Formats: sequence, structure tokens, C-alpha cells
Amino acid sequence: MMFYQKGLTIEQLSTAEIELITQINEKTNRYNMDNISRTKAYLHYYSKNPEIKWAFLASMVSRNAGWSMCDLEGNLFSKALDKNFRKKLFFAYERANWLIFQDAFPQLLLYQYSTKIKRPMFHLLKFFYVSSFMEREWQKFWHDRQISRLMVSLIINEQNVIQKPVIKHPVYQSTVFRSFLFIFQDWLHFNSVIFPTCEGELFGASVNGFKSVSKRIDLGKRLADILFENTLYPMFYEFACSTEHTGSRIDYECYFNPKRIRSTPFLRCTFPVVKHQRHNFRDWSKSIRIKRKWRNERADHKHPIEISDWYLKKQDQLKKGIYLSEWVNSIK
Repeated sequence: MMFYQKGLTIEQLSTAEIELITQINEKTNRYNMDNISRTKAYLHYYSKNPEIKWAFLASMVSRNAGWSMCDLEGNLFSKALDKNFRKKLFFAYERANWLIFQDAFPQLLLYQYSTKIKRPMFHLLKFFYVSSFMEREWQKFWHDRQISRLMVSLIINEQNVIQKPVIKHPVYQSTVFRSFLFIFQDWLHFNSVIFPTCEGELFGASVNGFKSVSKRIDLGKRLADILFENTLYPMFYEFACSTEHTGSRIDYECYFNPKRIRSTPFLRCTFPVVKHQRHNFRDWSKSIRIKRKWRNERADHKHPIEISDWYLKKQDQLKKGIYLSEWVNSIK
């Protein structure tokens, strides 16, 4: 589906531009099939366009989304959580990640095409439902090549893209984000974004205040700072390139010493392909002011970024909490 803004209509485009829009839409839809295809597409794109650092960040965060999805049908959550709640939580993860990819990947492909012909084509972004904020940012990047600024801009954009249709959606608000489990996990920092290495180490940051767009933007900047830290980046990239993404946490737990037994399933053996629709597009940047703190490229780390021991401790706490819940329910 296409859309146009005042000042430029589809009739004013050349045949080549219309064909380009069609090709980008087809490629985006093909790679936006599920979490596995998104994760691979981001990484493949980054390998060809390393100046677009956000693509690698998106790939690694997408891996985490897949692990969180598969946790819902793993040994722990499948026992502790109602099937209907698990289904709704999966759809919340899936919807958010689908929306981000549907918005971001055409931007990446249009930039790639622009470099190929050595001419900016960002005036076509409006035909992919992309915000005017990002159209300005791509134009600026084309001229000044401020790599970090573009990465932060894409972080700002993606979190605003999902704020209204997912985070503030009445259904997800009532069934997921206001649930006791979600509030409990958020409060105790059980949710975390993890960047593993092939040596069995874990780096990353915990997610707290997930419903706040500002806190999610701050998290994105902290994660980017960790991911591209000079001494750590080669290890993360090695892991990404050499480790097949399945959705199961065994993807990185296999590197632990001692090795762990797989406790969560493979994504494509567990979840169906979801058919999404994009409803009532609104340019978020037309009604939301860009906060100065969002623009700040400096990441403020309040906690250690090496989280191997922390992760194992949290997993143990979560396991004990679920077993306790099962025992309480059994004696009622």
C-alpha cells in the first residue's frame, strides 16, 4: 500500500521510481515474515553497509525478541502463565518488531540504492509511511555523514513508531502492560537485552520502565554504546555471524561452561507466521516534539555492562519464583 503527502503524488514519479518503490515493498514484505527472517535481514544489510550501525543493533535486539518469544513456550513460562496471556504477549512482541521492520527496512534499502546511483532518493520515503523526521535525518546524513547521529535518530524513530500502535494500544495496555507479571518483571529488572560472545560471556542492560518512550530510547543508546565498544564489538560480530538464530536461548547458552540443556523451543517450530496490516498511518513527528535528551548521543551506564553472573542469578530467581507460584496454586 502506498501513501503520499501534499506536494508529491504518485503520478509525478518516474517509471523508474515507481518500480523502485514496488521492489522495496516486495523485499521488505518478504524479509518481514517472522523474527528469524528480520534478524537475518538486518545482519546481512549491515555486512554490506557497515556505516549504518543501527542495522547491527537492530539485528541483535531482534535476536533478543526471538528469545523472549520462545521463552513463553519454554519449560518455565508454559507452566506458570495462562495460555491466552502467553498468546497476547507473543503478539505484542511480534507486532512491535513487525512495525519497526516495516518502517525501517525501506529506509535502509532506499539509502543503499542512493549510494548505488550516487544520488539521494529520500524524497521517496514518504511513500513508505516513513516520518518526515527521518526524511530530514537521511538528507542530513547524506551530506555530513554523522554516523552516530543517524543511529540515534533511528533509535528515536523506532521507539516512537511503536508507542501508539503497540505500547498505548488499548488491548495491549489492558491485557499485557498493566498485568501483574509485566509490572513485576519491569520492577525487578528481570527483562534484559543480552549481547553474547562465543566465549560464553554476556553483556547488556536490563529493561526498566518499558512503557516510557524516553526510557526505551535511553536503553537503545546504552545498548548501542555497549555493542560498538571497541574491544567488545569484534566478539559480538563474531557471535552474530557464526551463530544461527533459532529463537531458543540455547543459541548462546551452548557456549556456557558447563553447557546447558535446551529449555526453550525453536521459534519456527512453535509460532505461526502472523499476517499484519498497517492501520491509520500518522506521522508521529508531526505531533511530538523531539526532546533534547533524546538527541544526546552520550550513554549513561548506571550498572555494569558485563552481566554473566547477574543473568544467571536472575534466571535462578525467576525459576524459584515460578516453582513457588506452582506450589501455592497446588495447595489451594
